[in-house]
Amino acid sequence: MHAITIAEPGGPEALVWQEVPDPVAGEGEVLVEVVAGAVNRADLLQRQGFYDPPPGSSPYPGLECSGRIAEVGSGVSGWAVGDEVCALLAGGGYAEKVAVPAGQLLPVPEGVTLTRAAALPEVVCTVWSNVFMIAHLRPGETLLIHGGSSGIGTIAIQLAKAVGAKVAVTAGSKEKLDRCAELGADILINYREQDFVEEIKEATGGAGADVILDIMGAKYLDRNVRALAANGRLAIIGLQGGVKGELNLGALLAKRAAISATSLRSRPLEEKAAIVAAVREHVWPLVKAGHVRPVVDREIPMNDAAEAHRVVEESGHVGKVLLVVP
Repeated sequence: MHAITIAEPGGPEALVWQEVPDPVAGEGEVLVEVVAGAVNRADLLQRQGFYDPPPGSSPYPGLECSGRIAEVGSGVSGWAVGDEVCALLAGGGYAEKVAVPAGQLLPVPEGVTLTRAAALPEVVCTVWSNVFMIAHLRPGETLLIHGGSSGIGTIAIQLAKAVGAKVAVTAGSKEKLDRCAELGADILINYREQDFVEEIKEATGGAGADVILDIMGAKYLDRNVRALAANGRLAIIGLQGGVKGELNLGALLAKRAAISATSLRSRPLEEKAAIVAAVREHVWPLVKAGHVRPVVDREIPMNDAAEAHRVVEESGHVGKVLLVVP
């Protein structure tokens, strides 16, 4: 098969489409013939040499894909050759084939094309596990999403609105905020021109956000704590603003607030399977009903993954950038 390889860490030009050995479906796995994958910021870090795949997983980048089952390994039930699926991966999505633990497979939801289904697994599992399974967002509460126009953000807006929450977003341009509003965002904050702490306080009558979904990490830590409501929950899922920050524990204690920080890629298989099962139970019906849909900025041939990485690095996109197998 062909896959995107990284001989040496570096810029987008480090991504090379070349022939590699086919993967093999081990016990409890299926082999998926990939139709499309999607670009996540973790892929950019892997390309730069900062985010190695977990031991035993594929060395190729790609944390989600869609395609058809080509082979079913021993010990797998409920899936058959030819089934159209999308999958959460620890790696290997930038390839023509990938071996996937059966617990990380999802059927392509009704109303979504096979190609566009590649935009769902990583972001939906990330949002559902952090915002709902850990932070327990409830109807009537306010969710603040940093990076509202990102792949994560566009799904988080829709899921939060579907359960009856109020949604605030930050983004860096009017165009991106307009797209967030189209998806249902109620409070629009341009982080280049506005202080999100002041804006969220004003919009909530001084209360603050009940849940914050944060991709920035250290840079926003203090302000996020100040923006939280009493009993608020801060869910950190990214470190684009650094890894070390100063935390005012007194402020956190006074608000009876909580901070969680998680990554999805390195979790044990059973934890990933539990998240995927919860997504299939709770989110797939919302997709079928049209309340949640993948937001795709563009589709790029997988053998031009370098261009896709440039697009994501420039941050001008809204939603997901897909890689389609040529």
